[in-house]
Amino acid sequence: MKQKIVMRVQMSCQKCRTKALMLGAAANGVNFVGLEGESKEKLVVIGDGVDAVKLTNSLRKKVGQTDIISLAEVKAS
Repeated sequence: MKQKIVMRVQMSCQKCRTKALMLGAAANGVNFVGLEGESKEKLVVIGDGVDAVKLTNSLRKKVGQTDIISLAEVKAS
C-alpha cells in the first residue's frame, strides 16, 4: 500500500531542511521526499510501508517540532 505523508516540521535554517530530507529519505520503503509550502515548512514523504509515527519521532528528536498533517493512500494509475 503506497501512502503519502505530509508533515509540518519546524525548520529554521537550510541545514535543518537538509537534515529533515536526509532523515526522510533514510526511512524504510520511501520512494520520494520533498518540501512544500510557501516557506518550505512541509515535508512530503511517499512510499510503501513507511511508519509515519516512527519517522515523526525521529524528526522531532533530530530536527524540531513535527506534526503529521495528513496521511493518505496513493492510488496506482
